[in-house]
Amino acid sequence: MRRILAVSLASALALTLTGCGSDEDTDTPQDNDTTAAETTEVDPVLNIYSSRHYDVDKALYDKFSEETGVEINVVEGKAPELIERLTREKDDPAADLFLTVGAESIWQLNEEGILDSYESETIAGNIPEDYRGDGWMGVSSRARVIAYVKDQVDPTTITSYADLTKDEWKGQVLARPSKSSYNQALLASMVVLHGKADATQWAQGVVDNFGREPTGNDRDQAKAAVAGEGKLAIMNSYYWALMQKSSDPEEQKVAEQIGLIFPEDTHVNLSYAGMIAGAKNPENAVKFMEFLSSDEAQTMIAEENGEFPLNPDTAVPEPQKSWMPFTAQDIDFAELGKYIPDATMIFGEVGWK
Repeated sequence: MRRILAVSLASALALTLTGCGSDEDTDTPQDNDTTAAETTEVDPVLNIYSSRHYDVDKALYDKFSEETGVEINVVEGKAPELIERLTREKDDPAADLFLTVGAESIWQLNEEGILDSYESETIAGNIPEDYRGDGWMGVSSRARVIAYVKDQVDPTTITSYADLTKDEWKGQVLARPSKSSYNQALLASMVVLHGKADATQWAQGVVDNFGREPTGNDRDQAKAAVAGEGKLAIMNSYYWALMQKSSDPEEQKVAEQIGLIFPEDTHVNLSYAGMIAGAKNPENAVKFMEFLSSDEAQTMIAEENGEFPLNPDTAVPEPQKSWMPFTAQDIDFAELGKYIPDATMIFGEVGWK
């Protein structure tokens, strides 16, 4: 039997259920009183909480169910609310697996005792050690890069994030708000690598060069740059890939006019899967993680969503291949979340709204 069930969290939790392919902060609320825990379970089953909202994820659920016969129940929402629910339910978890974007939440989940260790030779063979740990496994990576308007910027003059603070870019830098987990993780990584003082100086320099008050998502930054509100934007590379092949002609036009700069020590973050302590279906959770680590699934994610595969045996498709090689930050993903409070404080100090 194969059945995919996507359900929303209770409206009182203010969670949102989106159609796959939406941006991180633009989920559309839907009312549905059914939850994974209330769904009639037919073994074998797997209950997933996910803050990933992409078309490719639905395709992965379908393919896994077809190949294994495991029924997948999916509760979708924003990461903070799902983590809050996981915390409340940790004595009797309804979820077996947590899928999310942003490795900064690994530290919090470990602090709360929500993640549980697992053993899998398959995963160990497919995913490099830097991208997995006790209770979690990286699924894919995404780079936070500097986008530029091709006919207005010489990309060879920009080699680092620090270049965004130069006086020549006064009124030309665009970014989404500080509440974005993508920006929080970026600034937290700078605290890790360079300390709070340097991270604060960088954030202040970016704020001083803003072309407008931060608003919207990453796609909006690229659109605003093409519209003349700035020349440089901070965005994730996979958004550019999605815009390039978008069904919206206007998004395609924006992608044509925007180039990407992968600066020195590019900030790379992860989508990851977390094994829930006390999961009722741990074997199926491991099976699904093994499937996500496979060349088949990694290829689907890379080709359909513009992310970078983590399995080194998976061929990197275009346009990602054209962006390589680049140097990535050397950070411990499991410890990144420890510095999110510092990043939040810095954003407030420098006026990054």
